[in-house]
Parts: sequence; C-alpha cells; structure tokens
Amino acid sequence: MPAALSIFILLQPEECVGRDGVKSLQFRLSEKNRDVISLFSGAMGLDIGLALSGLNVRVGQDIEANCVETMRANGHHVIKGDIRQIMPEQLLEAAGLKRAEPFLICGGPPCQPFSTAGKRQGINDPRGSLFMDFIRMIDYIRPRFFIMENVKGLVSALVKQGFQTDPDTAYSPLPVLEVILAEFEKLGYRTVYDILDAASYGVPQFRERFVLIGSRDSEDIFLPLPTHFQTHQSPAHRWATLRSAISDLENEPGECTYFSEERMNYLRLVPEGGNWRSLPTDVIPRAMGGAYQSGGGKVGFYRRLAYDQPCPTLVTSPVQKASMLCHPTKDRPLSVREYARIQQFPEEWIFTGNLASKYRQIGNAVPIGLAKALGQTLIAVAEGASTIKTKRIRGTSVHKRINNTIKIRGGVHVN
Repeated sequence: MPAALSIFILLQPEECVGRDGVKSLQFRLSEKNRDVISLFSGAMGLDIGLALSGLNVRVGQDIEANCVETMRANGHHVIKGDIRQIMPEQLLEAAGLKRAEPFLICGGPPCQPFSTAGKRQGINDPRGSLFMDFIRMIDYIRPRFFIMENVKGLVSALVKQGFQTDPDTAYSPLPVLEVILAEFEKLGYRTVYDILDAASYGVPQFRERFVLIGSRDSEDIFLPLPTHFQTHQSPAHRWATLRSAISDLENEPGECTYFSEERMNYLRLVPEGGNWRSLPTDVIPRAMGGAYQSGGGKVGFYRRLAYDQPCPTLVTSPVQKASMLCHPTKDRPLSVREYARIQQFPEEWIFTGNLASKYRQIGNAVPIGLAKALGQTLIAVAEGASTIKTKRIRGTSVHKRINNTIKIRGGVHVN
C-alpha cells in the first residue's frame, strides 16, 4: 500500500456553505494529496484497487465483525461500528485529516435488496436509509471526489410510494436514482454515473455495477473507459477468462463448500459451459422441481462454468440453487481461493470468519480491476492528464467517430 502522505499544501481558500448553513473554509489541495476514507469497506476490494492506482486509503469502516477482522488481519486501520452512530469527526481523526483534505470518500451504502428481474414493488425511499449517512459524511467532510457504487438495479428502481402532487390523486412513481442525484446536487457536487461491467477492465468475470462519481470542484470527471474487449487484435486487451484465473487450482482448491449429493448427481450430467438445459429431457422436471414451471431463463440452475470465457457474476454462495457456480471440470463448487482469484484479491490476502462468511465477503466485493480503473480515472482528472490536447487532428472523420464513442462511454449521464 502507498505510504501515507503527511504534507499538504493548501491553496486558494474558498468560503463554502454546507447543507446545514454553516460556513467553512474549503481549500483546493496540492496535487500530491491522495488520501481516501472508505465506508462500508467489506473485504476491501474497492480499497485495494484504489491503492493499486496510487491512492492512499487512510481508514476503513464496517459494521460486520468478520469484515472488520479481515481488514485488521491485513494490517489496515478500521473503525468498527454502525455508520449511523459514527460522527464524521471520528473518521477525520482516525484518518489524521481535516475537513476538505480527503481526496476521496468511497463506498457502497446498502440499499434494501431488490431484484433486477420479475415483478418489483419498489424499494424504500433511500432518504430513510444508510445512503443518507453516506451523504452526511460527504456533506461534513467535503472530499474533493466521491465514489458510490451499488447494484445495477438501482438505476431502474422506484420508491415504493413515490410522491403525491395532490392529496386526492394517487402516488406517482419516483425513481430512486432521481432521489439520490437530488441529494448530491444539494451538496453542490457535479456527478457522472452509469452501469459498468468489470469484464471491461480486465476482471475475469461479468459483473455489472452502478457507479456514481462526484466532484466538489466541478472538475471534468468521467467514467473509466474500457480497457478490455470481447474482440481485440491484442490478447492483452481481450476479456480475461476463467481459465486464466483459476486453472492452476484444479487439484489444490483450498477451502471449499459442497453441493448436496442429489444436486451433484445432476451436475455430473452437465458438460462444461452447460446448465439445466443440458440434462436429459426426462430428468429435467425432477431436477428442477417447482422452478421448472416458473418464468425466466433460469440460467443459473445446475450451471457448470466454462473455462474460456469470463465467469458469471460471483454471488455470496456458489451452491445456491438458482445461481450455482460449479467448477468447469471438477465435480465441486468454486472454492474460496478461486473466488478470491476471480475478484483479483492478492494471493496473500487473509479472509477471516467461517466458510460462509469468507464466500460472502468475497462475493460482495468490488473487483480489484474495476476499482483500480476508477482510481486511475480520478488521478487523471486531478492531474489534468486525461486528455492529449492538440491544435489539429489528422484524419478528422476517423478521430471524430472515435471521440464521439469515447464521449458517450465516459459520460453518458452527467449532472
């Protein structure tokens, strides 16, 4: 991890009024400041990636005991506790920083679980959730940037009751994202957001996450551009495959859970890359049970992974019936070590707790490659180095087409 930076050069103090109406001095910091406060840190997937990009995570926070112990086991400073009971001053003191000094606050405030498929009734208003404590920390601490990540379903979710324009009318649907963006707008942060897939950043896994980046000083922020593609002339820039991540662990997987004997009997009939549709026709109704008549593609039932493509999204357990993650060639689920490889954790990273907790910590993490790309993007913005400026571009039509594509990908939604 990068060493902590102890020297800050404060330039051009600016008077800023927070949401509470209290005036405070805000400063544009030296370009050398790269200090980060991490919230809802979990097993530190996001934090590790940010550190690899050149940022310095000064302190983490989580309420879950095993996550806290994992952070401590790996030598990191952490505040254990419910974010609702933690004051921003505590975070600043633990990080050795003052208001407006942090380069970044990052985290994924938990939302009420909801599905991205099937019937959805909406979720509770985020203004009554831990999201508002994330807002509270940013409002007081005033970091130069923030990163908020969450499940992709947040983009299309609606608040349960919405709002009423008139007492005699029905509730109108209110998008959750609209509520979230409005809160950040109140803080005066410029934002950009979209759904990013970790496979586009060298992660051997399809994993789509909602990412929102904010800038206090209205800098020209953008989302990280993809570095890896399904088709590319250079192998180094094609999607990373499951084989590249775990093939050497076939016979030495380490800690591993197991499928029930009944499920394993069915999985033995499924070839690499197959699922329940690969079972003999007369076996399918018995294997699927009540799910056989249900809607949806059910692609996760009796799924045996394929070595030569990215892994499907890791979930908190590889043995759940609707999202099985069976090894491509071995008759077992993915192991804890294989989970960690797919999420790109360092080989020496220690996970604490029981077997179920280790799977859950890794399955909930932000993949390291995606996190590193996010950190690199903010550093490029801070250093004003994201764009090569020229007086003239030759091959105008070619470069215009490419730049239009980049503009769309890097800033679809800018507020």
